[in-house]
Amino acid sequence: MARKLVASEWISLDGVFDAENMETWFNPFESPERGAYIKQNVDTSDGFVLGRVTYEMLASYWPKMVNNEMGIADRMNRLPKYVVSSTLKVGEWRPATILRDNVVEELRRLKDEAGQDLLIFGSATLVRSLAAARLIDEYRFLVHPIIACTGKKFFPEAGRTEKLQLVRTKTLPSGVVLLGYEPA
Repeated sequence: MARKLVASEWISLDGVFDAENMETWFNPFESPERGAYIKQNVDTSDGFVLGRVTYEMLASYWPKMVNNEMGIADRMNRLPKYVVSSTLKVGEWRPATILRDNVVEELRRLKDEAGQDLLIFGSATLVRSLAAARLIDEYRFLVHPIIACTGKKFFPEAGRTEKLQLVRTKTLPSGVVLLGYEPA
């Protein structure tokens, strides 16, 4: 069975996903249920597709986690990372494969392999380009009940319109809402 390419995104109600502002829009809504959902996403994946910026941010954090922190550190560190970048030469957080040429074809090939989901965290620019190539199979948003007002938005005002079909929804006790969509 072919794998799905899943964009798993954590955002505020107004679409902010900025890691530099997480203390204001993400951290206040910590809950066991949200942690379990994030863990489930990682547990049902067998590789990560990341843009360079997100890869470098995660690479500065996860390799330092050596006691399976949050129940996902071991998988985060062990599973393959496919990094889309025209500038990165070597991925220090291993195992890493740098994808710079024929990215769409390479990701199609990876999706055609048997296995679990390929998970994208963050990487908004990459997600938008892969959506334009019709490679995203599912979007999973954890929408936090706060209007952040400042920070990077996941979807810019100028972009391509894409109709989606709701495939799952769940409200967590903290007010965070899980929304799962597939391309219509």
